[in-house]
Amino acid sequence: MGMPQTESAGARHAHITSLMLYAEAVRKMGVTPRVALVSHANFGDRPSPSAAKMRQALELLRERSVEFEVDGEMHVNAALDPAQRNRAYAYSTLTGPANLLVMPNADAAHIALNLLREMGDGVSVGPILVGAAKPVHIASQTVTVRGLLNLTALAAVDALNGKSPAVDDHHPVAKLALA
Repeated sequence: MGMPQTESAGARHAHITSLMLYAEAVRKMGVTPRVALVSHANFGDRPSPSAAKMRQALELLRERSVEFEVDGEMHVNAALDPAQRNRAYAYSTLTGPANLLVMPNADAAHIALNLLREMGDGVSVGPILVGAAKPVHIASQTVTVRGLLNLTALAAVDALNGKSPAVDDHHPVAKLALA
């Protein structure tokens, strides 16, 4: 997920609410969400507007007492490798490798997603839409047959369970990419 560089208080609220929906989507896949707010900075070591935005997002999430692990701002390698993270910041609240990476903007998120798809050994699921009134997902032009089956299965399970991840009919639709 990418967060815009500049945004109003209302937009920040919508993005934080979307992040909470992303964590719920991860939980629905049977995985305990561990969210890392990633940045070029590592726990305040480089002051910049994008790092400050990630720290502010962490503060907003903690104010809401979310029911998932979240920490940041941190480098991607610290997010994915607990040993590296603990060397850089022994007080991190993440108990294992992050499985939901929040990027400072959409450009970073899209670049990271495509890098993971090309270089990773895992299965990419997504993008997954959250916040829609009905179970629906978008297939990219490069989706594989397996990817299409995964998205179809996710939508079918939601439809059969009669559940929708929507908060309400006015919630913005956002996308999530898991690798």
